[in-house]
Amino acid sequence: MPEFSGQTLTSGPKHPTGEKWPEPCKYSLARTLRHRWDDPVRPGRKRMRQISAGIIVGTRELEEELLNCLQNLPVRVLFEVSELPEDWSDFLERIERMRPDVVLLDVTKLREPMEQVIQRIRSTKCQPAVCVLDKTKDPEAILLAFRAGAAEFLFPPFGEALRAALEHIAKVRESTPDSRRHNGKVFAFVSAKGGCGATTIACHVAVELAGRRCGKVLLADLDLESGMVGFLMKSNSAYSIADAARDLQHLDDSYWDGLVYRGVPDVDVITAPPAGTPGVIAPDQMDPVVTFTRTLYDWVVLDLGRNLSAHTLPILGSIDGLYLVTTYEIPALHQAKAIIQSVLHAGFPQDRLHLIMNRMPRHTDVTLDEIGQMLGLAVCETIPNDYASLQEAYTEGRLLRPESLLGKTYGRLAAHMAGLEEKKKRKLSLFG
Repeated sequence: MPEFSGQTLTSGPKHPTGEKWPEPCKYSLARTLRHRWDDPVRPGRKRMRQISAGIIVGTRELEEELLNCLQNLPVRVLFEVSELPEDWSDFLERIERMRPDVVLLDVTKLREPMEQVIQRIRSTKCQPAVCVLDKTKDPEAILLAFRAGAAEFLFPPFGEALRAALEHIAKVRESTPDSRRHNGKVFAFVSAKGGCGATTIACHVAVELAGRRCGKVLLADLDLESGMVGFLMKSNSAYSIADAARDLQHLDDSYWDGLVYRGVPDVDVITAPPAGTPGVIAPDQMDPVVTFTRTLYDWVVLDLGRNLSAHTLPILGSIDGLYLVTTYEIPALHQAKAIIQSVLHAGFPQDRLHLIMNRMPRHTDVTLDEIGQMLGLAVCETIPNDYASLQEAYTEGRLLRPESLLGKTYGRLAAHMAGLEEKKKRKLSLFG
C-alpha cells in the first residue's frame, strides 16, 4: 500500500496524417522553460539530474501551479498538450519517438478512465513514468492511479513534493539505462481457416531464429480459442498470456520472467489460457502486452490462430510482419482472400502482409502467380506437403529436425524474416 509523504505519494519501484496535434497549453511550458534548466542548489543538497518530460495539462489552475514549480527545476519539456488526442496510435508513437522520462498527466478532464490512460502511456516501448496531477487528494483516485502503474500522485500546492517526485523518478530511470532494453521485431502468423498450419510454422520459425543466433526470441500463443503452442513446445508453465494481460500495472521484467517457459536456449514461450475460458482477456488488453514484449526480445513470434478476432485485430499496428498461412483447398483460399481484403482495407501496409502456401502439392492446375492474382497478394513462400514426417515428429514429442525437408523450408523462411543468409545452425535439444 503506498504511503503519504508530504503532498506526494510514492509507489514502489509534424503529425503523420497531416492533422493537428491537440492544442498546446495556452501558456507554453516548453517556451517558458527552454532556458531555465539550471537548478539552484541549496547548501547540503546534491544537484538534481536533468529529466525529460511530456506534459498533458488542461486545467488552468494546475498549469499555473506546475509552471511556477518547474521553472527552477532541470526539466526538459519534450512536448505539451492540453488534452489527449482521439487517435491514440499517433500519440503513442510520438511518445515512443521522443522517449520522455516522465509524463505529467492532468486527470481532471480525461475522456477515458484514468487507469486506461496510464496503462496506455506505460505500454509504450520507452515506458515513461507517469506522474498524476489532480486538484484534490481523492483516496479512491490515488489507489486507482497506483494500481494502474502511476509512479507519483501530486496535488496543489506542488512545491517540494514535485521536486522530490522527479528526483525519485530520475534515480529509478538512471538505474535502468536504455542500453538494457531491446527494440524487437514482431512477426505474426495467422491461418486462413482451421488446420492451415500457422501454429506449426510459428513454433518452428521461433526455434530456427534462436538456432541462427539472432538474439532472444519470444514465442507467444494468442489463439484464445484453441492454442496449441504449449503442447507443441512441451511447456509446463502454469501461467499464460492472460496473466500478463490482466495485470498490466505490474508487468515488468521480473513479473514476466515468472510467466514464461524456457525449454529451448534463447526461446521463451508464453502460452494461451486454457480453452473454454471466454472473456478471460479484454480486447484492449492484448496490444499493451505485445508492445511490452518488444522491450525484452529481439524477435517476437505470435501465433494468432485462425482468422482474425476482436483480440488480434487491435495488435496489427504493433506488428512488423503478418504472415497469412493458407492451403491449396478452395475454402482456405476463399478465407485467405477475405482476410487479405479486410486487413488491407483496415489500413495495414501491404508490404508487411505476406502470403504462405502451406502443404503445397507438387502438381497444381494453377500457377503461384495466378493464385496471387486471384487473392490480391503475391505468394512469398511455399511449404511442401510432408504430413508423414510431421506426424512422426509429433508422435515422438518433438519438432521436425532442421535437416528434414520441412525443417530446411522453415529455416529458409526464418532467414528471410531476419534478413539473413543461410548459415550453419547449432543443434537444439527440442528437435531430438
